[in-house]
Amino acid sequence: MTIITTIEELKTLYGETSEASIVKVTTVLTAEYRQMIKASPFAALATVGPEGLDCSPRGDGHSVVRVADERTVLMPDWRGNNRVDSLANIVRDPRVALLFLVPGSNTTMRINGTAVISVDPALTGSFEVDGKHPRSVIVVTIAEVYFQCARALIRSELWNPERFVDPASLPTPGALLKAAKADFDKESYDREWPMRAAKTMW
Repeated sequence: MTIITTIEELKTLYGETSEASIVKVTTVLTAEYRQMIKASPFAALATVGPEGLDCSPRGDGHSVVRVADERTVLMPDWRGNNRVDSLANIVRDPRVALLFLVPGSNTTMRINGTAVISVDPALTGSFEVDGKHPRSVIVVTIAEVYFQCARALIRSELWNPERFVDPASLPTPGALLKAAKADFDKESYDREWPMRAAKTMW
């Protein structure tokens, strides 16, 4: 197997970067970038810590983040599995990256920056849903923001319903857990999960 080991080899293989790929990067949210990010109900949050990298799915009923100003977005930390991998990384290394998806659009948005975790009652309370609020809010300071080339989503046909996979053809969450722990009760888990999820969404 031939391995690329230097930046020079990469540049020789891929050639020059196009002008559009460079000029699209800004240090603040333009009005258009703000519009795209506000339309996104889902983002992948990447963090790094002493144990390595982590990438976590994040979703909300409307915008997955709130735009506070041209250099700050706020992400409520809603109910999950309490592993707190992302949060544990942020308190030790503030570097984060976000990839936003907008349903139906092949254009994605990316933010690279730093984050802190706020437990300010006024801030967490401002995200209240159905009488509940997140225990913390991830406050992201933007270092750079830009849109991503649409080729990956075009190639994957991500939004094409004819390409959707039938969930019944895939392992259930219980089956996935049983594969990791042989004596896990997958039937009970799969039976109880939908109601448990509905009760603990926020």
